[in-house]
Amino acid sequence: MNNTSWGLVRGAMVAWCILSLPAVAFGNTELVETGRLLAKLLDAGRMIIGHNQAVINDPNRGDKGFTPDVFEAQVIALFQKETGVDLGHLQSAKVPAHAKPLLVRLLNVSKETVASYQTVINIPGVKYKGLIPATFGTEAAKRFRNWSNIYLKQTAPDHFLRNPENKADGYEAEVMKGFAESPTHDRQAIYSTTVAEEGSVRVLMPLYYEKSCLSCHGGPKGEKDISGYKKEGGHEGELAGAISVKLPLQ
Repeated sequence: MNNTSWGLVRGAMVAWCILSLPAVAFGNTELVETGRLLAKLLDAGRMIIGHNQAVINDPNRGDKGFTPDVFEAQVIALFQKETGVDLGHLQSAKVPAHAKPLLVRLLNVSKETVASYQTVINIPGVKYKGLIPATFGTEAAKRFRNWSNIYLKQTAPDHFLRNPENKADGYEAEVMKGFAESPTHDRQAIYSTTVAEEGSVRVLMPLYYEKSCLSCHGGPKGEKDISGYKKEGGHEGELAGAISVKLPLQ
């Protein structure tokens, strides 16, 4: 099979495997649903940080009022809008039983991450506070992994990679190629599969640049953003990365 034929086949496979809700795994729907919900919750936290970025970085204000409790309330509302799941009434929610304590823990460590930035957030006269969607995602995922030993991370293609901790493994890199080539560009879509040799179910959810992302990741390419990194020249709707979850079959 030549490269052109393989590209067409791979594109067809990706279009088939990038599934709209409800997610379907190869024989393990509950694990896929758990992975999807964890990815959506981490992304909800990232989005809330992004929505509040102007407040967080406002050098003219001291106390911003962006407390862990305010963050939590906004995340719960966004997560319910995105998934239909009310984290405030999780015990009665129709989600896999083993997902419930994991979602509670991820929400708690997300609040802990925001709490760890409270002092610097509330310092007046400082334009950049270090708390952006990417740093939130990396730190909250690390806290969650340390507690649960469940693989959860945000990852990015090499040409958009800033933090080496988020470097894609071979599996993630291949799936992200499919996301980039897919015409779907649906934030609700996921890719899932069972990896027998790993004894795991893997779930990836794509992340696409929104307008709010472009102040740091847009143009002009090469110009330094507020954090000191060079802008990548990204465009709205372009694949920015993915949230990756790996759950053991046992």
